[in-house]
Amino acid sequence: MKVEITPSKCSGSVHLPPSKSMSHRAIICASLAKGRSIISNVAFSDDILVTIAGMQQLGAHIETKDDQVIIDGGIDFASFADNQDVFCKESGSTLRFFIPIFSLTNKNVSFTGENRLLKRPQKVYEDLFHEKQLHYTQDASCIRIQGSLQPGAYSLAGDVSSQFISGLLFALPLLKQDSTIHIQAPYESRSYVDLTLQMLAHYGIDVVYQDPYTLYIKGNQTYQAADYTIEGDYSQAGFFAVLAAINNDLTITGLSHDSKQGDKQIIDILRDFHVDVTPIPFGYEIKKSQLSPATINLENCPDLGPILNVLQMYTQKESTIINAGRLRLKESDRILAMENELQACSVNYSSTPDTITIHGNPPYEATRQLSGHKDHRIVMALAIAATCMKDKVIIDEAEYINKSYPTFFEDLASVGIEVHYVK
Repeated sequence: MKVEITPSKCSGSVHLPPSKSMSHRAIICASLAKGRSIISNVAFSDDILVTIAGMQQLGAHIETKDDQVIIDGGIDFASFADNQDVFCKESGSTLRFFIPIFSLTNKNVSFTGENRLLKRPQKVYEDLFHEKQLHYTQDASCIRIQGSLQPGAYSLAGDVSSQFISGLLFALPLLKQDSTIHIQAPYESRSYVDLTLQMLAHYGIDVVYQDPYTLYIKGNQTYQAADYTIEGDYSQAGFFAVLAAINNDLTITGLSHDSKQGDKQIIDILRDFHVDVTPIPFGYEIKKSQLSPATINLENCPDLGPILNVLQMYTQKESTIINAGRLRLKESDRILAMENELQACSVNYSSTPDTITIHGNPPYEATRQLSGHKDHRIVMALAIAATCMKDKVIIDEAEYINKSYPTFFEDLASVGIEVHYVK
């Protein structure tokens, strides 16, 4: 699918969708809890749908109604049939959360996906399973595991993805004895682990830090059924927050000021760039501002990378993002993807394996149709960039927004941006 964005001025307000990160975690915890849990304010993106399907396959009874997920949980791992395939589509969170959980079946399980999913780093689990003398193999078609994780001491690299840590945190409390997870420095994306700990606590699971790099997980715990309402998504707020900063004033709502989401850092980053941001109940008023360059540390908010490139390109003078290397390991190599597309708009963009430097000098004009690189965040970032260009921009592979934010273009149109679908 192609979408055409006509340069136009935004105005009004937009209500942000619920957090995908929190939705994954709530669905998994509720499925592992005996009894009924109702999760409200859920957006049924592709990633969330595959997490629901996977937990159903594991044995949870799940129904959806409007924006609710109704879960009658409690998993009998022993009853899981041998030699099943678990489809994770392109959701890295789903795959990495599921591998430790499904290992508890002690059965042969294969995990499949599409596009770049199985090309993304999984060696943390490969090494861990082999260290514990469990079966783990991976090829271009699937990951295969067999054998249950055992309680004990685990040590994981902290600079690849926090999803590996969270995956273990879901499974280890169900084992008979206690366990520890030691995270090897540097410990990046700690905020995402905090989201997992917050959700585990809500569902009755106790995990504590023994020291800044070691988590203690008591064994033989039981998940407790509980209702939960998903808060708004700060990673998606980033797109409309940057739109307001470069285009015209907007009010964004549906957000918790007390959120532990790492992507809440978008508010501080905007202020670093001298954007006028005013908190209001459940949101912010953001004004178009004269931007000043700053250095951005992406260590705890990698998902903001593509949209922050757009903030950089509309900032006069040079700005740099550091600790950006994990962007190369996402649905696309997000640094290379943004570099290719923004250079096609005459943006002065340069990168190293771990940094991005942009010397902003707007206005811009696309010299060709832009590619979304089969990556939802690339598509959305390019759409925001296009709203302030000299002429219309066509973006290909726009359907990939369905991975996380199916109503993105509807919301963009609702604040006045001209959006047209192209056959």
